[in-house]
Amino acid sequence: MTGRARDEGVHGKHMQIGEVAARTELSLRTIRHYEENGLVIPSARSQGGFRLYTETDVARLMVIRRMKPLGFTLDQMRDLLDATDRLDTGGDELDPDEREALITRVRGYERSAAEQVEKLRVQLARAEDFAATLRARLPESEPARP
Repeated sequence: MTGRARDEGVHGKHMQIGEVAARTELSLRTIRHYEENGLVIPSARSQGGFRLYTETDVARLMVIRRMKPLGFTLDQMRDLLDATDRLDTGGDELDPDEREALITRVRGYERSAAEQVEKLRVQLARAEDFAATLRARLPESEPARP
């Protein structure tokens, strides 16, 4: 067990992959894929070899899940997670230049995310306009279907 797993095991329960999949709405296959790519490594393994995850692992998966629809690559996800991990765990030990470089990296991802969100808003508005156009063409006597 890693130091992180030991620390969190005391303060929180470990979850098997099925529970993590349900909580994150990610498939087992996707979670394993992220593990294979080094994005989220289970904090521990059971005696039977089952992957065991902590709340911190779930939080990492949620970051990844939120990045995916914005078009970030696995490498970008890994880079952002590395930067945030180092900021979170480095604390006062980071030298000021390194800390500023990490903050600049995170800031760049925040700007990219904001740009992607705006593009998605435009696409959503267009899709809503299209749906409204189709609704307007339908006779009013027919009930709308969800």
